Amino acid sequence: MESDYVTTPFGRRPMSLAMLLKQRRGEAIAAGTTRNKWKLFRSVCEARAGLDVTDRALTVLDALLTFYPEDELFSEKPLVVFPSNAQLSLRARGMAAATLRRHLAVLVEAGLISRKDSPNGKRYVRRGREGGIDEAYGFSLAPLLARAGEIETMAARIAADRQMLRGMKERLTICRRDIAKLISAAIEEAVPGDWERMSSMFQAILQRIPRAANLENLTPILEELEATRENIVNLLELHEKMRMPSTSESQIERHIQNSHPESLSESEPGLETEQEEQADRNHQPGTKPSKDSLEAQADGGEGPPFAIRTRAGKPKSFPLATVLQACPDIADYGPGGAIGSWRDLMTAVIVVRKMLHVSPSAYEQACSVMGPENAATVMACILQRGGSITSAGGYLRDLTRRTERGEFALGPMLMALLRAKSSAEDDCKRINVA
Repeated sequence: MESDYVTTPFGRRPMSLAMLLKQRRGEAIAAGTTRNKWKLFRSVCEARAGLDVTDRALTVLDALLTFYPEDELFSEKPLVVFPSNAQLSLRARGMAAATLRRHLAVLVEAGLISRKDSPNGKRYVRRGREGGIDEAYGFSLAPLLARAGEIETMAARIAADRQMLRGMKERLTICRRDIAKLISAAIEEAVPGDWERMSSMFQAILQRIPRAANLENLTPILEELEATRENIVNLLELHEKMRMPSTSESQIERHIQNSHPESLSESEPGLETEQEEQADRNHQPGTKPSKDSLEAQADGGEGPPFAIRTRAGKPKSFPLATVLQACPDIADYGPGGAIGSWRDLMTAVIVVRKMLHVSPSAYEQACSVMGPENAATVMACILQRGGSITSAGGYLRDLTRRTERGEFALGPMLMALLRAKSSAEDDCKRINVA
């Protein structure tokens, strides 16, 4: 068994209160905790930026894990590995001894491993008469197992951020293309307007796009580009209305698309603000749709059921509040047991995806076809339906194929869950009254 006392560093390395607290924290593993060491290592690689470790340090951690004899890390079993420097260097792809020591220190500082130094500084194990380990000196993997939940949550959040950033870059690319081609079309057809000034503003926005884009610095630029595109579209529609006063708005929009199919023919990711979604549904900006109007659209009212679409044809996402009202179970998997943004929902969905055994390729394909927000909403619906779906991965792939063919709309699925929830609440009220 491992000793439960604090070990001080061998040689000239000093002891500090920070080292003491970190060692104690690393040994505090909840009873029954277990993780597959390679899956946990992949999570560490995913969360590398948040853990402040280098890729070379991860190579050393990979080598240390190979010296642990089992694939599963158990809190009840010894977690100390004791390779010699020569063997550790070989498994670390021939890393030099000085480099090895430097990256071992990085892992210790990051709180992923801790040192268990022997009296003479050597790494070895002392076994009992039955062959079991009585005492081991080397590097303890206990801090890695103790932080498993934290590391997995961090990895899920980073993966969700990367997914959102990819979708945001796609939207920005499409928005740039739309604006450039719409301005060109307006100039070619001599539509009244200060198009040179509009083009200059557009170029000024593009120059502010950073080389190292992230969610924080890309969001305001994308919002500005989308507002510019909306302004251009409004000007073009106003021009058509003045030229053809008897033509309805839907006919005008089809006329613009048929005149310039190349500017609006490709799909556009559907990340929109909740206010824009509500305005599109009611044709009254700023007005919140009632539940009756939503049900009317879902049950075969005007237009396809909940097939709210952008100008390029890809379904828009629903308000986050509606998704959480229909699928309350997903909130338990959010950061801190709550969901307050799309980013939190996507973080929760990554955890749920692993729990439901949905492959990464199936979920990435759904994000590509439906959009990241709609794919996350579908996963929340699958979780809410629970045992009625035998294969969550197969069901998600089927919905993705139906979406590609235009045969699936998300609205009816959400409304069915809302009606089921409302019916269950009504039943509870009748039981309480009785």
